[in-house]
Amino acid sequence: MIRIVYLYLAFVTTNVVAQETSRIRLKGKVTSDVSVLEGIYVINLKSEQALVTDKEGNFSILAKVGDTLLFTEGQFKEIRISLTQKDFEQEMLSVKMMPIVNQLREVIVRSGINAVSMGIIPKGQKIYTPAERKLYTASNLNATANAGSMMGGSISADPLLNWFSGRTKMLKKEVEVEKKESYMRQLENMFTIDYFVNTLKIPSEYIKGFEYYIVDNERFVTILKSKNVTMTTFLIGELATKYKEIIAGEN
Repeated sequence: MIRIVYLYLAFVTTNVVAQETSRIRLKGKVTSDVSVLEGIYVINLKSEQALVTDKEGNFSILAKVGDTLLFTEGQFKEIRISLTQKDFEQEMLSVKMMPIVNQLREVIVRSGINAVSMGIIPKGQKIYTPAERKLYTASNLNATANAGSMMGGSISADPLLNWFSGRTKMLKKEVEVEKKESYMRQLENMFTIDYFVNTLKIPSEYIKGFEYYIVDNERFVTILKSKNVTMTTFLIGELATKYKEIIAGEN
């Protein structure tokens, strides 16, 4: 009798494990009124598998009944689909993505004293960061008419001197550094050191280097600026794997 009970329990356990691990490949296609369908993240929240759609919006992912698929990309509204048996009976799962439309809030304009209304700053003038102001000053050629000549003109000497000295090039780098530092501050506000060390498994002495590594990645910066935490988290995981391979090769 005991032997029969053991055999029954073993049979039930085997079936439960088999059901738990028996994911099959689910094919699907993302559609939208927007023509760009490539690079949309498809994430199985249960298995934590992630992939991106091809240029036609197609994808293929391992899944099973009860799994939840997350579809996300900066310009679209996120979609979560809890998979049912019906989804697997279709030849292809169709997912319609809706683009995000930024609606401007109503603004009430009131008269007031400011630098523009007083004529100190021309209306519509771009506001520069400190590094951008330095670069603008260094690279702006100010051609002005010479009152003492008919066809002549004088050009400010500073831009030419800066060009020869390489100062303009240096200031361009300063603007880029300023942007990267801004991205890194945004990154540090989203993720703690504990997350880098214990979740991503980045050695503590390499954290700063990893931050510089990922803000050099254009795709990551685009997602970071979109403030999509889900996409940022998954992409930072992919980049962490690549970065650990790099530092492993150096040691």
